[in-house]
Amino acid sequence: MNTATPAQAPSTSETSPAPSAAGMIQMPRGLFVYLMLYGGMTVLAGVLAFKQVQLWPTDLAVESGIFAFLILVVISSTVSQLYGQKYATRIVWLGFVPLLIASVLMQLVLALPPSVEMLSGRADDLAAFERVHNTVWRVWAASPAAYIVSLLLNIWIFDRLRGSGEASTIGLMIRGAVASALSQAVDSVIFITLAFYGLFPIMDLLIGQVIAKVALSIVLVPFLITGGVRLAKWLDARG
Repeated sequence: MNTATPAQAPSTSETSPAPSAAGMIQMPRGLFVYLMLYGGMTVLAGVLAFKQVQLWPTDLAVESGIFAFLILVVISSTVSQLYGQKYATRIVWLGFVPLLIASVLMQLVLALPPSVEMLSGRADDLAAFERVHNTVWRVWAASPAAYIVSLLLNIWIFDRLRGSGEASTIGLMIRGAVASALSQAVDSVIFITLAFYGLFPIMDLLIGQVIAKVALSIVLVPFLITGGVRLAKWLDARG
């Protein structure tokens, strides 16, 4: 294993946190920032997924969690590129922690009695809150299955396309686009089926989701990954 820091060998090394002089583990600053952002996006993706938005000018739709989920794809690919597949896989599994805590806290809040003020003066707000979050349990249940399968698949494809040579910027963009497009198509099928099947006709949403994720993976993700790699290098250099 190459033990150079990410700033010295960002495209091929799999770095391990090194002990400092005081015996404490030091994490690269870029890895730390992305780990924090990643945890927030896992929770936000599940919340946003409750709303479907229209893909104008068609009647196709896409669930809004796609926007947070694409950030998860970018972060996991960036971490794999700079710090190695092992650390990228690790943050995917660690993403279950905030997702689980958020789910437990949501159930707790729903079970607690509302205040007298809310019952008397904001009954409509209370009803809307409970209606949305009592229904969203299927989204919370579907998210982990789609999340783990698609993101681990994304990391695996992204890493396998690396090859043995030094990665160019164009190569990085192509790898990111291909890995994201394939993994997000799989994610769409799993998530839409588990979350919404039987609640309403899902075919338009499923088709729209696949088209949107594949299109964004090709058009947007490559530039986000290259930007993410540069940001992490900059953070590591300053750290």
